[in-house]
Amino acid sequence: MSYTEVPGVRVPIRMWADPASVEDGAMQQLRNVSTLPWIKGLAVMPDVHYGKGATVGSVIAMHGAVCPAAVGVDIGCGMSAVKTSLTANDLPGDLSRLRSKIEQAIPVGRGMHREMVDVRGMHGFPTAGWDEFWARYGGLASDVKFRHERATKQMGTLGGGNHFIEFCLDETGSVWLMLHSGSRNIGKELAEHHIGEAQKLPHNQDLPDRDLAVFISDTPQMAAYRGDLFWAQEYAKRNRAIMMALFQDVVRKEFKKARPTFDDVISCHHNYVAEERYDGMDLLVTRKGAIRAGAGEFGIIPGSMGTGSYIVKGLGNADAFNSASHGAGRRMSRGAAKKRFTVRDLEDQTRGVECRKDSGVVDEIPGAYKPIEKVMEQQRDLVQVVAKLKQVVCVKG
Repeated sequence: MSYTEVPGVRVPIRMWADPASVEDGAMQQLRNVSTLPWIKGLAVMPDVHYGKGATVGSVIAMHGAVCPAAVGVDIGCGMSAVKTSLTANDLPGDLSRLRSKIEQAIPVGRGMHREMVDVRGMHGFPTAGWDEFWARYGGLASDVKFRHERATKQMGTLGGGNHFIEFCLDETGSVWLMLHSGSRNIGKELAEHHIGEAQKLPHNQDLPDRDLAVFISDTPQMAAYRGDLFWAQEYAKRNRAIMMALFQDVVRKEFKKARPTFDDVISCHHNYVAEERYDGMDLLVTRKGAIRAGAGEFGIIPGSMGTGSYIVKGLGNADAFNSASHGAGRRMSRGAAKKRFTVRDLEDQTRGVECRKDSGVVDEIPGAYKPIEKVMEQQRDLVQVVAKLKQVVCVKG
């Protein structure tokens, strides 16, 4: 057993992190979650840190209930990565042109496409179910109906914050493409709508934190949430698939002489709900800042914009509900990072990476994150490393 068990109220808190290293606010959130009447298990990943209602880096298994804030407001946020046939020897000395071409092809920050991306015939994009997916938009919460055009134009865009697109090398010199994004504004608005709806329900009035409000199975509110939740999770997955197809197209054009080919894309959510069965019981498992790491399943665990990332295979640890961390995890807030670090610090910590080095991304500086190597060490019984990647280009919004 490599986890530490901390007493909870209804269930023990299984921690793949040193409890002494977790800030008081996050520990209180974990204790609050353990009081929920519907909870059947709580696993805490080594990248755990304070979040809204529930910590980032927690896996919450409940029977007959789900907590929207324990999913996070970026429903379906996750990672995609693909190994290419390119090697370090194919790269030019100056990677600024490649970064510029990626930024031209994929809108970042608050940007969006001028028109909805035409996926028909798009190389490498799975179009199955595309029309059916958009046809379900009419069934979403009425609060977001007017966002349809924006949702279509943001499909295939990066966003800001900790989202990124990277061109990486593994330890053998092979090139990988990797990106991190979610369900954009539509997912955020759906999440906020349902968190608000849950907080109004009578059974949520005596909770230790109003952000832990839940929906209960076999109610109209739960049915509405599940419909919107699973749609937003699919939006996020399709969003990453379009960006990866656009990214591959850039690489094909920029490395035309090398005729690059691409392996199968690895993709995983790390803010989502899944229906899973443990100990003979059907549970709703919420992973907020955690990936599924079932036996043999591929996953992606990124570090920060100056360190590196890992491609992993799950070991299927049932104590952790077949989960692992979603990244390094922040060790300080964005506000604290902006106060502590300068642009010069950012330049120093991202030396050798073609990326933004301005005040707008100082809050994403590697020093604001936990050391990814330590995070990986703490979850040796959750995943095995398949490849270690180091970015040479990083695009951020």
